[in-house]
Amino acid sequence: MLELNIKNETSKLRAVVLGSAINNGPTPKVEEAYDPKSLEHILAGTYPIEKDMVDEMEAFASVLKKYNVTVYRPEMIENYNQIFTRDIGFVIDDVFVKSNILPDRERELDAIQYIIDQIDHKKVVRPPEEVHIEGGDVMLWDNYIFIGTYKGSDYKDYITARTNMLGVQYIKDLFPNKIVKEFDLVKSKIEARDNALHLDCCFQPVGNDKGIIYKNGFREEADYLFLVNLFGKENLFHITRDEMYNMNSNVFSIDTNVVVSERNFTRLNNWLRENGFIVEEIPYAEIAKQEGLLRCSTLPLIRD
Repeated sequence: MLELNIKNETSKLRAVVLGSAINNGPTPKVEEAYDPKSLEHILAGTYPIEKDMVDEMEAFASVLKKYNVTVYRPEMIENYNQIFTRDIGFVIDDVFVKSNILPDRERELDAIQYIIDQIDHKKVVRPPEEVHIEGGDVMLWDNYIFIGTYKGSDYKDYITARTNMLGVQYIKDLFPNKIVKEFDLVKSKIEARDNALHLDCCFQPVGNDKGIIYKNGFREEADYLFLVNLFGKENLFHITRDEMYNMNSNVFSIDTNVVVSERNFTRLNNWLRENGFIVEEIPYAEIAKQEGLLRCSTLPLIRD
């Protein structure tokens, strides 16, 4: 049996599900785009090709294995995008939560069923149908659970709004001893530079007391100030609109002092090193064209 344990974003990683770009399928049609950044690249003819994405994911897998992490991969579905495992499920403490994702992505959960079968079935939950919640919006910080959401009355009109307030309430009910704090995120269907698809597109903790943040990803300044007060402004690396667009906050921690980052994130990577982190730089710019990066590609199962 898999003994799940995830209490934060940065403790030493022991086991993870890493997505796959193998047999990824053709470039989506315009009407099939899930987010404005993918749409942008479909229209421009710069949508990533499978070989480049496979190479990037293998570079990620090799770094994980270098640190003796057990790496699971989804079973292959032909002609299907299985890169972003963070969307389909997430672990809080020792509970595996299956996400209610967009209906046409349901098969992605089937592809990791062989892993879910190794978990105590009493520790696997699925929210009711009206509850929307995706792993990119759920971030653990010991006693805190941070959740990205969208509180606009036009929620149903936004394919980029992935976690609703029913999702926030579901987690509050499931973990009554945790402090659950929701963040109202900026959404756009047409401009990727103004779209925080998930919370990890505009914020992520690193190490024991630091974080990466994009102020304008939050609809309410009070939400941004909550994090500033919790972490301390001096401990937060503020990214620009273009850095948010390039997914600078979507790095991935293997340990409290080890961060996997995209090799082009020069300003961020220098800051991380200046603050004592080991930065494992890999190419991931092609996958970034789909408005997802390193954290989005992972579903951590066990940390110390």
